[in-house]
Parts: sequence; C-alpha cells; structure tokens
Amino acid sequence: MDRSRFGREEEDEKIDRSKEPQRRIFPSLIGLSILVAVGSVLLLRFASSRTPFQPRMWAVEELAPYNGTDENLPILLGILGSVFDVTNGKSHYGPGGGYHHFSGRDASRAFVSGNFTGDELTDSLQGLSSVEMNSIVDWRKFYFERYIFVGKLVGRYYDKEGNPTKYLKGIEAKAKRAAQLQEKQKVEEAKIPSCNSKWSQQDGGEVWCDVGYPRLVQRPLEMALTGRRSKRCACFREEELSLPNLEVYRGCDFRSTSCSV
Repeated sequence: MDRSRFGREEEDEKIDRSKEPQRRIFPSLIGLSILVAVGSVLLLRFASSRTPFQPRMWAVEELAPYNGTDENLPILLGILGSVFDVTNGKSHYGPGGGYHHFSGRDASRAFVSGNFTGDELTDSLQGLSSVEMNSIVDWRKFYFERYIFVGKLVGRYYDKEGNPTKYLKGIEAKAKRAAQLQEKQKVEEAKIPSCNSKWSQQDGGEVWCDVGYPRLVQRPLEMALTGRRSKRCACFREEELSLPNLEVYRGCDFRSTSCSV
C-alpha cells in the first residue's frame, strides 16, 4: 500500500469531516434567515396596518370609511369634533355592536337622545338642555381617558386650523354652568331628604318617609338646568309642614307617612 497515497486520502477524509458541521449549519442558517425575513415582512405589514394615527385634522368624508366595515382599517368616531380610535372596543363599535352607529361619524346628539336613526345621528346639539350638553362633555372625557385621540373634525366644532369654534365654546360654557348648578342643587336637596319609593306593575307606585311626611316640592334650579319645571318627593318634619309650596299627594292623608302614586 502506498503510504503517501493513504496519508493523502486520510488527510482528505479529515478535511471532509471537518466540513461536515459547516454543511449542517449552513442550511440551518439559511432556513433561519428565511423565517426571520418572512416574520419581519408580516410584522411590518401588521404594524403598518395598526400604526397609531398622529393627531391631525379630519374631514367628514374622510372619517366615514372608518366605521368598522373594513377589517383593514381602524374604527374611529367623533364626539364634539374630537376624533378617537376605538378599535380596541371593536365588539362594541364594529358591525353588530351596540355602539356601531357612532362609528365613522360625529353623532354627538345621539349620546343623550338615545335615538340612533335618521336626523338624530348628527353633531348638532340644537334644542338640548345644558344638563344634556354636560352629559355629552362627560362622554368626551370618557373617550379621552379610555381611547386614543387621533385628531379633530373640521366643521361645527373646529376650524381648519384646529381652533375651537364659537359653537364649541358656547357648548362647553353651558356644560360647565350646568355642572355647577347640579352640584349646588345636590347640596341644597341634601338638606331635606328625598322620599323612599318603589314601583311594580301589579301594585303601582308608592312613596314613603322613614322620618317625616312625603310632600311634592319644586326643584328651583331645574328650570335653569333643563328648561322645564319639575318636582321631587321630599320628607318634611311636622313643624315644617306649614312651609309654602308643599304639595300633598292626591288621595293621600295630610299626616300619612306613605302615599300611593
């Protein structure tokens, strides 16, 4: 046997064996690179589809497509001209959700009217009371706290530069005044406790007092708050029954502690 030849063959075999780990590693590295590349493309595509909007000005017609019917688009809604991304609440704001009618538009009025059809799905608050306006302002606060603010809607509430309009300033002023009056009314009414009450379809309604006698009394601030007069049932002690403007329930004895209504 040719030792020199055998030596060369043995050396060649050693070299081939030394390359074997590399042969196994290279395909693995190639496969890993492919997986990383594919993953990066998918991640980029997903991220680009859900990249948060930078707050900007929106036109009414721009907002309309973001109503949840296109799964590739976020779900947006407007309230008092502020626009929010509510995609995280898709079960509520997407098709079939209880609040889907708010998506892709500013339907501020419907937040208090409860009418989700026709002309009520509007941003106009004409004819609403200051209490109702304050309720809508509270809803706006909710969205600022819970969802992502993505800009302002050009129109009734903001001009093209994003400045609040005279209309919005008026709404916010009335809402602030309503909140102050409601707090004042709450303090005043706490001085004279309200009646207990219950109602059932079988027995009808009943009001009663644990201490004192039930009387109907005007709510003096209600006219300023809602534009309507209203009364509440309050419990007055015996020595207070001679106060003016106290109304006994119809069919109820003067000194009865409970009355059917």
